[in-house]
Amino acid sequence: MKVKRRKNMHAFDVVLILISILIIIIIAYPLFFVIIASFSEPEAVLGGKITFRPVGFSLESYKMILKEAKIWSGYRNTILYTALGTVINLVLTTLTAYPLSRKDMPCRKLLTFFISFTMLFGGGMIPVYMVVRGLNLTDTIWAMVIPGAISTYNMLVMKNYFQSSIPEEIHEAAAIDGCGHFQSLLRVVLPLSTPIIAVIVLFYAVGHWNSFFNAILYLRDQKLYPLQIILRDIMIQNSLEAVGGDMVGMYEKVMRGETMKYAVILVASAPVLIFYPFVQKYFVKGIMVGAIKG
Repeated sequence: MKVKRRKNMHAFDVVLILISILIIIIIAYPLFFVIIASFSEPEAVLGGKITFRPVGFSLESYKMILKEAKIWSGYRNTILYTALGTVINLVLTTLTAYPLSRKDMPCRKLLTFFISFTMLFGGGMIPVYMVVRGLNLTDTIWAMVIPGAISTYNMLVMKNYFQSSIPEEIHEAAAIDGCGHFQSLLRVVLPLSTPIIAVIVLFYAVGHWNSFFNAILYLRDQKLYPLQIILRDIMIQNSLEAVGGDMVGMYEKVMRGETMKYAVILVASAPVLIFYPFVQKYFVKGIMVGAIKG
């Protein structure tokens, strides 16, 4: 009976591994295709000759994109918005989540309810724009980092982590040693919360890096444009040039635009792909504990 059970478990494991490999291939191949297509000749891409390796290796698409001065200003702005915005997000989220996780805080459940209620209803795009404009934040870097200073979902995840993963006895020991709430947060809670901090930083940083809608709404000065807007404008400009050119020029521009769009995807995504492995080991632990317990 035990031998049969082991065989069944072994067969189940094999099937599970095969399904997992299939899912990985389905998810990973589009990214792999983008990479090899960006290094291939445009004719090969349009002709459907790209499968598992580049055809006619070429770096022209990257040269065309990276020679644009606007790309580098967009990178600088996006890095600034991501770094500054993530710091603001993390500080405000932590300072909101910690008191709401403490059982001795008055009206804790009522405040949590009102904050959670904002996940169901929002003010809308036009009222938010009017507030931002009324505060004279348009055409400033603050328009990119202040309107979304706290994500309610991220705050609740962090609150649940503090509440479920930091034993109450640790807080009591810190209080006996003379720590106030602020000292307890800095010296006790945060050093024990590396997984959830890494997860929250990843969520906020990726959100800021990919953000473009706020830039469309609040920015008119092109010197402040983030990378995503710059890349979008390059693709639109290339398409418009292709429509308006002569037959020879149009063909060349269409060919160039076909590989440029893949190079644009990699240029915009590469920093996030490089950053993710450094926090991946914390990701599962932080998000599962913070989202389920509490």
